[in-house]
Amino acid sequence: MVSPSVRAGGHSGAGPPASADVAVIGGGPAGSAAAALLARQGWQVALLEQARFPRPHIGESLLPASMPILEELGALAAVQQADFLPKYGATMIWGRDPEPWSWRFSEASPVWPYAYQVWRPEFDRLLLENARQCGVAAWEGHRVSDVRLSDELSDAPPGPAVVRFTADDGRRGEVAARFVVDASGQSALLARRTQTRRWDAFFQNLAVYAYFIGAEPLPPPDANNILVEAYEHGWVWTIPLHTGHSSVGAVVDRRYGREGLRQLGARAFLSQQLAQTALTQRRLREARWDGAAQVVRDWSYAADRVAGPQYALAGDAACFVDPLFSSGVHLALMSGALAAAYAATALKAESSGDAALTAAAAQAYQSLYYREYRQFRELARLFYASNLTTDSYFWAARRVIGEAGGDTGYSPRHSFIQAVAGQPPRGYERVVLERGQAPAQFTDSLRAVEAGRQARRRRLAELRVDPQRLWLLAARPRLADGLGVARQAVLGAGEFTWGAALNTLSQPEGTPCSPLVAAVVRLLDGQTPVSAIVERLSPGLDAAAIGQLQTAVTNTIEILYVDGTVAEL
Repeated sequence: MVSPSVRAGGHSGAGPPASADVAVIGGGPAGSAAAALLARQGWQVALLEQARFPRPHIGESLLPASMPILEELGALAAVQQADFLPKYGATMIWGRDPEPWSWRFSEASPVWPYAYQVWRPEFDRLLLENARQCGVAAWEGHRVSDVRLSDELSDAPPGPAVVRFTADDGRRGEVAARFVVDASGQSALLARRTQTRRWDAFFQNLAVYAYFIGAEPLPPPDANNILVEAYEHGWVWTIPLHTGHSSVGAVVDRRYGREGLRQLGARAFLSQQLAQTALTQRRLREARWDGAAQVVRDWSYAADRVAGPQYALAGDAACFVDPLFSSGVHLALMSGALAAAYAATALKAESSGDAALTAAAAQAYQSLYYREYRQFRELARLFYASNLTTDSYFWAARRVIGEAGGDTGYSPRHSFIQAVAGQPPRGYERVVLERGQAPAQFTDSLRAVEAGRQARRRRLAELRVDPQRLWLLAARPRLADGLGVARQAVLGAGEFTWGAALNTLSQPEGTPCSPLVAAVVRLLDGQTPVSAIVERLSPGLDAAAIGQLQTAVTNTIEILYVDGTVAEL
């Protein structure tokens, strides 16, 4: 593509330093986010990026969940001033109804009811410049060729990691670093080297995309929405950009796509797919191509392990899920922020000798990262299985796999929990149930979980006729089997620290909880009455404070009971 405003980037200084606290591989959203946050904490950060910015890149549609991360990075103002189109929702032809329908972020995210459709060369440049302003020493045109770690993934002797690079002028060098953040994108440097990347058996797709000028916008108020349209062989996206371009691509089955590309070439194949759509084809009637069609192959994968004592994988270097929900940049920014927190923890623990905290923080990093990744994966899998707008090999195969649970090994109930329960609302859960036909096992799980919650709510409502909650003070609550509180690393202000995490039915991986909640849960043994729990937690408190404590304890128990974490009252 002939990219508007793409120009050659530069690097700061004469060359990368011989050593640094942290070496970051890659200057995309994940690398820039991690580097900026670490530099702001005072760590010496060397960032090595193969390309020169601005660089062409796919993935233009952001999510509201990314806005607070951009704010934390200090980059939100620059993004807001860049004239990117505000994105308030999405328009889809998907599900039972062949007509387009829309939903808006404000329905699920009142705090951040918008995101942006960004021109990635400029957006990524803004993030990299923000990292530099935070104190990051960033070198473009420096390709990392090898990383030698001193942890269990390497036979190198103990000591700093060694990051070897080749500059685009032929110079070679290396940076010795105490910690490495691999944000190398889909090249996935460390995951490929350690052979820990696993391709996703469900999303065996490929995408062919191009840019167009002059596409007809959707009617207001949806003019800036991403358009997603299902058709016989897959689905297509159209993303409007402030440059006058539109990003347009088709996602198809891998085998079908490979054969079509072999016979037709990328441009003719994409044209063939677009000709089979309804609304997308009409919107492109007066549009013209700008540049060549591009192909992205076999793109859904995840690494078995994303963190070790001396490294973290972030962004596409760790995982990539089908782009149905435009999750790529969000996962990159989120994992970049988490990787910075983990790196800071590991560096401090190295000095203090707390190797146990480093190991716990690595586990927490992977758990938090994959909790978000799996939610997007499960929602995408659910959407694929629920589409009935067209019948073809692509959709029939994905409906069958969706009903069977794919390759996750999850029960339908676990898939429901991963996809919906306990997760931040984004609106996807509602629309897939309203517009699609979810697999029977999924809907059965949904009904079972919701029926249980409603029954527990009704019981509480019946018992609340006692305003003093004397019934609950006399109750002897018992936790559901396998649930409870454990000591583990929890995310704090820019690092992980020791804390308590509660395993619940809706968050089986554990979620941080307050000391009070942890203390209450540890006493829920099915034998101790609530009044005794309050008494044990109230030494030294006056009458007013004991009353407040009693309210807090009973509220906590009621919430856990509705969730199912408390099995009996």
